[in-house]
Amino acid sequence: MNVELQMLAWSVVLGLVQVMIAATGMLGQRGLGFAASPRDAGGSLVGVAGRLERARANFMETFALFAAVVLAGYLLQRHTAATVLGAQLYFWARLVYVPVYALGIPYLRTAIWTVSIVGIVMLLTPLF
Repeated sequence: MNVELQMLAWSVVLGLVQVMIAATGMLGQRGLGFAASPRDAGGSLVGVAGRLERARANFMETFALFAAVVLAGYLLQRHTAATVLGAQLYFWARLVYVPVYALGIPYLRTAIWTVSIVGIVMLLTPLF
């Protein structure tokens, strides 16, 4: 398995962990009754729980793009040092993004998000 696919697999693990910690934060604020309900009512989560939920949602937005370019690169055999670095940048930036967002550090969070986007672009470029 090449490095890009390894980073994709680890990113899936990261996504699952984010789902679990966001759910834990939601349970802490709203309780098991809300979690088991159809969730028709209830506003946004606040504090750390809200930030963990938004970090999870942000991950889901970028993960589809990351997965698409990793898989396209694999199928087209566009494996370079830049694609390896791009996949690693995406994964490590997304990993660091979670605690930085949970702590509420605004500009650092944005810089880390930008690094993850640069990683996606590095994977995308050889496809053209």
